[in-house]
Amino acid sequence: MRLAWFSWLLRHFTEYGYSQGLLRAAIGTLAVLVTAALVWFALHRNRPAATAAAGLTAALGIGWLAFH
Repeated sequence: MRLAWFSWLLRHFTEYGYSQGLLRAAIGTLAVLVTAALVWFALHRNRPAATAAAGLTAALGIGWLAFH
């Protein structure tokens, strides 16, 4: 599932920025949060690393959406 998710995310990478409307912004934010959750689940055995990586993923993803 992770590979399918990341392939979908790469295919639609430029379509879901905050400048493209409320619905697309909500979809983009949800995509970022799901990606951060997948990162957390991938690293969940090392809780500090999982939390840091998921937080960084969410912050960078939402920041990218904001300036996209």
